[in-house]
Amino acid sequence: MNAINTILNIVKVQSVITKKFDGLSLHGLSLTDFMILHILSQVPGNRLRRIDLAESTGLTASGITRIISPMEKMGLVVKEHNDRDARVCYVQLTAAGARILKEATVTAEHIATT
Repeated sequence: MNAINTILNIVKVQSVITKKFDGLSLHGLSLTDFMILHILSQVPGNRLRRIDLAESTGLTASGITRIISPMEKMGLVVKEHNDRDARVCYVQLTAAGARILKEATVTAEHIATT
């Protein structure tokens, strides 16, 4: 029973964090969008393979695809396909995405400390 209680407590904490970070929506971002932009900003070239981004976020590759599509339409990221291997797709942070991330980070830091 202790393991189940631990898992349930983790889920509860995640829910509280998600609700608390709803303030990021002022920037048009969900917490997951923010996490993706942050991860991309931390890697060389600001780009990752879609599968590596999925692993970094704990999401599935198809889940990343569903989340990335609207972000691409907003101009926050671009998808780059590999000419040699059609299965490989990179996701890269754009200048607009970096700008929104910078603004959202200020909001996130404020939320995290209140």
